Amino acid sequence: MILADKIADLRKKNGWSQEELANQLGVSRQAVSKWESASSIPDLDKIVKMSLIFGVSTDYLLKDSLEAGRESEEVMEYNTAELEMDGKAIQMISMESANVYLELLRQISSKIALGVSLCILSPIMLIGLTGGSDQKEGMILSAEASVGIGMTILLLMVAVAAAIFIIYGRKIEAYDFLEKEPIELTYGVKGLVEKEKLGYEAAHSRKLVLGIVLCILSAVPIMVLAVSDKNGMLTIVGVNLCLILVSVGVYLLVSTGIVYGGFQRLLEEGDYTRNQKIENKRNDVINKIYWCSVTAIYLGWSFTTMEWEKTWIVWPVAGVFYGAVVGISSVIRKH
Repeated sequence: MILADKIADLRKKNGWSQEELANQLGVSRQAVSKWESASSIPDLDKIVKMSLIFGVSTDYLLKDSLEAGRESEEVMEYNTAELEMDGKAIQMISMESANVYLELLRQISSKIALGVSLCILSPIMLIGLTGGSDQKEGMILSAEASVGIGMTILLLMVAVAAAIFIIYGRKIEAYDFLEKEPIELTYGVKGLVEKEKLGYEAAHSRKLVLGIVLCILSAVPIMVLAVSDKNGMLTIVGVNLCLILVSVGVYLLVSTGIVYGGFQRLLEEGDYTRNQKIENKRNDVINKIYWCSVTAIYLGWSFTTMEWEKTWIVWPVAGVFYGAVVGISSVIRKH
């Protein structure tokens, strides 16, 4: 149990209302209500006072994993801004900071995901107009006009996506240290984050499954429509449908990944363990060189051939090879 649950449980076991407990502690009923809903944390002096009133130790109240009857009488001081570990200052994350961070991720996750989807969808008009103009018959726009309009729309969508990345990326950059530096959570925070993460697990799994399924099925429209295609138009429709399905799937994956990643950063799990953070620091230079090169290859190939319906394959291929590049660099460093 986390601190909030323990306060509520002990209060009920003693048969007290929130107001009765508040009177004994010299606080308002609203304060007790906030403690029990985990929207705020009592000061250390109130923790000590509650330990006396409830007849438990401060360790039992403060340590999420400690069971009643197995606690010591040690009072842990967590009000400092940072502590020392292995000679390095480790930043402390308070309940308020953790709540603000998680709420910010919930707000921006859909925006960042939209930006990624816009990048995927950006060539749709270009593919449709240029593909249609090649058929000549019944087309109002010339091939040159089709390319011009299609490229304009593509660049506008990419520009909007870039603006989204910059605006919302700056909002979250103050928390970049969570990906790179070791952290410590103040008392009660770990339990709260784990509780919220557990509550989000089902939604995260649904979005992951649906997103992956949509990306896999995205090739179906191309295969189905290409079979009966006589003039090339159905293939163009299939390519655009493919991009739409991929964009929706990626939207789900990115949006849920951002939120779930927030839980992992605070708990230092998954890709954000302390050992992994050290490894990520070593790979920073490789990351920059690799993805800048991939972007240059994608844009160079796309603008040279104007085959945007094919060049998008660069990104999944680059993602697969990235793991190999990082793995090889790690092996080289160890030797």
